[in-house]
Amino acid sequence: MSKVCQISGKKSNNAYHVSHSHTRTKRMQHVNLHKKRIWSSNNNCWIKIKVSTKGMKSIYKNNL
Repeated sequence: MSKVCQISGKKSNNAYHVSHSHTRTKRMQHVNLHKKRIWSSNNNCWIKIKVSTKGMKSIYKNNL
């Protein structure tokens, strides 16, 4: 399973852990994904999607 938002297309970001001595080691910043059921008025059924919290906010804001 990939960690990509199905609404906004957001995916993981490369980053560094920075220690006190400023030694940098690579790490990943993953997207805050949730599995949600959303009602589709076109198909009259529930659809399960993986969506980020920002994607959820845009769905509720735009009434999609």
